[in-house]
Amino acid sequence: MSHEVERIPWVTVFREQAGFKDTYGGDEGWVVIESMLVRPRGRPSKTAIVWSHPIGGGAFLPIMGALAAAGHHVAFCNGRYRGNDTALVIEKCVVDLGAAIRDLRDRHGYERFVLGGWSGGGSLALFYQEQAERPSVVATPAGDPPDLTKEDLVPGEALLIVAAHVSRAVTLTECLDPAVLDESDPDVRDPALDLYAEGREPPYPAEFLERYRAAQVARNRRITAGVRERLEALRASGRPHHEHCFVVHGTNADPRWLDATLDPNERTPGTSWLGDPRISNTSPIGLARFTSLRSWLSQWSFDESNAHGERNAARTSIPALVIGNGGDEVCTPSHLDRLHAAIPHERKERVTIPGARHYYAGQREELAACVRRCSEWLEGQGLAP
Repeated sequence: MSHEVERIPWVTVFREQAGFKDTYGGDEGWVVIESMLVRPRGRPSKTAIVWSHPIGGGAFLPIMGALAAAGHHVAFCNGRYRGNDTALVIEKCVVDLGAAIRDLRDRHGYERFVLGGWSGGGSLALFYQEQAERPSVVATPAGDPPDLTKEDLVPGEALLIVAAHVSRAVTLTECLDPAVLDESDPDVRDPALDLYAEGREPPYPAEFLERYRAAQVARNRRITAGVRERLEALRASGRPHHEHCFVVHGTNADPRWLDATLDPNERTPGTSWLGDPRISNTSPIGLARFTSLRSWLSQWSFDESNAHGERNAARTSIPALVIGNGGDEVCTPSHLDRLHAAIPHERKERVTIPGARHYYAGQREELAACVRRCSEWLEGQGLAP
């Protein structure tokens, strides 16, 4: 049965905790969060499925309206960094999601919450739930507010993890171009590690891949060390609230985009979510292309980011449904498998929707299959309307 859907936007406003604003939105000293409630008309519920993403908006995701048409009450929180992750601090994304959930409780009357995590929202949902259950993060990796142990984070009662990756930091590291030797000049390259060098074709030898992956992690760590050095220099000069921004070159060089035998699924080889990876690797857009020092540590640092789906999942206790898309060109199967394996109890399930691409664009049958599976699982958890 399909229900008529209504959409109710609302705005949450609260004080900024950090020493300076890192977004344009809102008056000085205030944060403004825009959210949308999508629900079936005439079908009340005390349960809301709440989605968020560090930068993504929920309006274009077809699953939002499809879940509501299936009878569920769905909310999407557009955090302060909607559409721009240049200065994103993932701890603040947790604060934003917490504010939206409290509004759903206090202003809209919901009592139970299912945390939905799509793509980069998966690690955010897991980070949020970890801190709601076991608060431990007292500052960002740069030592700034917020202190998540002092936040009133309403815990979820279940997790829907759909087409998600382990974390932004892990995904970036797996996409970093390790051939870049000079962060100020991307043309200074190591030809032995150049994925796009003439004559280098998949499948890639295991020895090359092992060296390649290690060099990606090493590059991430070199950037992190440089960021730490610059932050310490700012503080030593009496400018603790100053910020610097920089460019990260070469951020779409994951061998999986060219070699379909690696982490295999039904994706099309030679493509990525940013188009041809050979072009997008050096294009003006891309993961971490422009970033601040503090943002690098919080969302992109392989070692220092607090948002790591596997580590966060291991500290959660609620039921979880982990859904992968069979033809996903963004989040490959190993990421969903790692998240599922990290959940430390047996009240979890791992499902794959055959043929589904990342966004279900133009895929009505695959979208319907995902919604049906979500509905069946929520019914089994006693969380259906």
